[in-house]
Amino acid sequence: MSEEVGKVKGVEAVEAPVTWKSYMMCVFAAFGGIFFGYDSGYIGGVLGMEYFIHMIDGPDAVVKNGLASWEQSLIVSILSAGTFFGALIAGDLADFFGRRNTIIVGCGVFLVGVVLQTASAGLGLLVAGRLVAGFGVGFVSAIIILYMSEIAPRKVRGAIVSGYQFCITIGLMLAACVTYGTQNRTDSSSYRIPVGLQMLWALILAIGLLFLPESPRFYIKRGQMDKARHALARVRDQPEDSHYVEAELAEIQANFEYESSMIPSTGYFSSWANCFKGSLFKANSNVRKIILGASLQMMQQWTGVNFVFYFSTVFLQGTGAVSNPFLMSMIFTIINVLSTPFSFYMVEKFGRRTILIWGALGMTVCEFIVAIIGVTIGFNKTHLVDGSPIADNIPAVNAQIAFIAIYIFFFASTWGPGAWVLIGEVFPIPIRSRGVAISTASNWLWNCIIAVITPYLVGADKGNLKSSVFFLWGSLCACCFVYAYFLVPETKGLTLEQVDQMMDEVSPRKSAGWKPSTTFVQQAHHGEKEAQS
Repeated sequence: MSEEVGKVKGVEAVEAPVTWKSYMMCVFAAFGGIFFGYDSGYIGGVLGMEYFIHMIDGPDAVVKNGLASWEQSLIVSILSAGTFFGALIAGDLADFFGRRNTIIVGCGVFLVGVVLQTASAGLGLLVAGRLVAGFGVGFVSAIIILYMSEIAPRKVRGAIVSGYQFCITIGLMLAACVTYGTQNRTDSSSYRIPVGLQMLWALILAIGLLFLPESPRFYIKRGQMDKARHALARVRDQPEDSHYVEAELAEIQANFEYESSMIPSTGYFSSWANCFKGSLFKANSNVRKIILGASLQMMQQWTGVNFVFYFSTVFLQGTGAVSNPFLMSMIFTIINVLSTPFSFYMVEKFGRRTILIWGALGMTVCEFIVAIIGVTIGFNKTHLVDGSPIADNIPAVNAQIAFIAIYIFFFASTWGPGAWVLIGEVFPIPIRSRGVAISTASNWLWNCIIAVITPYLVGADKGNLKSSVFFLWGSLCACCFVYAYFLVPETKGLTLEQVDQMMDEVSPRKSAGWKPSTTFVQQAHHGEKEAQS
């Protein structure tokens, strides 16, 4: 096995080759995205099921009118509310019990929530179950990114973390397929099968993680060097005395000691306070990094993609141009799945910053086209036939659907994975678990807000914006474009330790051209020599 050495401005960086075993260990962790995506995806189909509507509103409910806006809002958003708090708690648990163990605990909490939902025969227990399941999803969604980022080799870190988003899309697709298959059942199995199937994904992840190592950076933070060496050797598929393992471990240790000297922590509350220290005007300050991570996840939600996956079935039922909204929703999720693998290549070839800029531009164009067609000749122009809406211009509505599909492609190949990749890279070790937790909580907070307000924006009994809602999403995507251009740094090809150096030395717009001039090990040796002299 040949030594791979990269030289950058006199800095010699030795990195272990990426073996098939080490790659697959990192990839398996991405499986957590499946039940995150599935849990987000099944509810849209269930909301449109005849049996489910009658169960919630009684046998006299008019199916074509769907559930009331407040009921849709509560059922969809309560999961995100639980996930928001679960993600915040997860950061502390990950520092205390470990990254891997926190994810396993999250799977257990999630299973309890799924059991409650499966047993429900009314609104109350269903909502309670989704709230509990949300806590579990919060644990997993926050820490799985942290865990993957910390164990992945830098050369494929972006692609591996993008795999998490890919698994989310697979979960969304599986949920759409299952709800499509059970939509016409006339008993409780119509919704209990889609709900109960989630238990399988949580069990697979929890059992599989029992055989994977803990993050070596967690052990470094705990001062357990022998365990850190053993864990790093496993995830790099190298002997413990390998010079690859020793070199990487020394750099992680030196970086942690440097960051700890800059960010001292004397207790629980002070460690949280460290997340918000520094100047808002300094790119490398902790508070700027926290704002960057939280705003990245906010912007990802602002793209409006969850409007499509949460409410597309109900939305398409109102167009009068789609004969089977369940099938079309499933097609949207398939496009999502097929588009995401493009990010595996693009995130490492072109970089995180670049794909976010161009992805935001593509989504902006698509969403405004959907909105303009809709308010002129498309979905907004409908007439009633026997009380059901029928589009005046079906080809125009079909064009809208086509551009929604293109919009999904842009999201799935750029902002979908890109935001997750970046939040796993921008935080230093002393605040990394809490930084990722806060960022993930931001994702779920805005997910919850959008889930709450969207039924009121598009519900026939409320705002009834129809296609006009895409003017909102398009405008927010334009904000994402400006945000990515001015504020998002390029982290491609850097170790997690080098990202910290880069953010200290250059602005986001100049970050793509930055190269490391020293390592933390060299800095530590230099400091020792100065002290001795």
